[in-house]
Amino acid sequence: MGQFTRRDAIKALGAAAVATAVPGARVSAAPDYHVVPEKGAKLRVLRWKRFVQGDEDLWMANTRKFTEQTGVEVRVESENFEDIRPKAAVAANVGTGPDIVIGWYDDPQLYPDKLVDLTELANYLGAKYGGWYEVCKRYGMRDSRWIGLPLGAPCGCVTYRQSQIKAAGFDTIPKDFPGFLKLCQALKAKGTPAGLALGNAVGDANGWCHWVVWGHGGKLVDEHDRVVINSKETWAALEYAKELYQTFIPGTLSWLDPNNNKAFLAGEISLTFNGISIYYVARTSKDPAMNAIAADIGHTNYPVGPIGRPAELQALTQAFVFKHTNYPNAAKEYLRFMWEKEQYWPWQEASMGYVTQPLAAYEANPVWTEDPKHTPFRDSLKKMQYHGYAGSLGPASAAALADYIMVNMVAEAASGAHTAKAAAARAEKRAQRHYKT
Repeated sequence: MGQFTRRDAIKALGAAAVATAVPGARVSAAPDYHVVPEKGAKLRVLRWKRFVQGDEDLWMANTRKFTEQTGVEVRVESENFEDIRPKAAVAANVGTGPDIVIGWYDDPQLYPDKLVDLTELANYLGAKYGGWYEVCKRYGMRDSRWIGLPLGAPCGCVTYRQSQIKAAGFDTIPKDFPGFLKLCQALKAKGTPAGLALGNAVGDANGWCHWVVWGHGGKLVDEHDRVVINSKETWAALEYAKELYQTFIPGTLSWLDPNNNKAFLAGEISLTFNGISIYYVARTSKDPAMNAIAADIGHTNYPVGPIGRPAELQALTQAFVFKHTNYPNAAKEYLRFMWEKEQYWPWQEASMGYVTQPLAAYEANPVWTEDPKHTPFRDSLKKMQYHGYAGSLGPASAAALADYIMVNMVAEAASGAHTAKAAAARAEKRAQRHYKT
């Protein structure tokens, strides 16, 4: 097969624009895309460490299949969630290191000029698989070109013990903020508290801290990238977070992404915000006690705040390729191979949908309906709000997220270390260092 031509790229872009991200979108005919790896190519891939074993097992199996078919040797290095960003930054600065990084959020926006253009590949995948979700376009593109290739997101939902919710006097998780607070207060009174991460956790803390601020109408910046976090809406969100924090198990100020998983499975908490990884571990365990927890687990989407619409942040993960690679064709071909349905669907299935897809056609994967406890995760990425809201994504938004401004502000106010107004003012000053408008 030949190289993708400019005419092919234009056709693919048009098809992607027509395709809409709708449930059950079908795989479509699309111009073929295939690049021939360089002779003797070897790739080094840096990605996040697995939370569910099936993710890693199938990722590596697919990687081995790629090597068998192409002869390209691929070395996959896995690091903790929090370590990906600094390692990628070092590689960008020194011009050596991994060829491909599977990182977080808008990290590629920190060094767009050091990344390989993935536009033809992204247009091909979008045209073939029902189109990219809008939030994925926002994260993956810069100045009309794709610098990242969204893989999806380990999406978070409310994860809870059904029996303990009922014991607290609730049949379901309330869908609004006041009701959710009352539930958490009742759980605390029953000795079965909630627990949400408030340390610098890439996924869990970022997710719920943005949700609580956005749900009240607060935001870090406005449409013109002017810092507006120090607002009455933010103060109201922080007062709510302070009340919610009183219902948490002690110690959440230092929690990173693994901590709430461990606390939930140990029976220390009855409710948290998390991906499907807790359920996966409990369901696949050979321990009957863990299986009993799995049977008792429920999942639902986040409650809606005073603004009256979902305002969820999910930990979007995307791949990017550094220009310092000696094998750009091999890197593109590896990404194409891993994102194709033949590899992507089995990978999703093996991890019980731990990563929610970025392409609409993959909503039809049976993993989402074979167990109703999987279904709430299916549409989370489609309705996700990007973290730079309501401004633009770029170096400032990426740096602000890496600085954990929103998380630290919520933690300071929730714990009482600072008043709501003081915490918001501190966040404002920190954000202004990144947004210089």
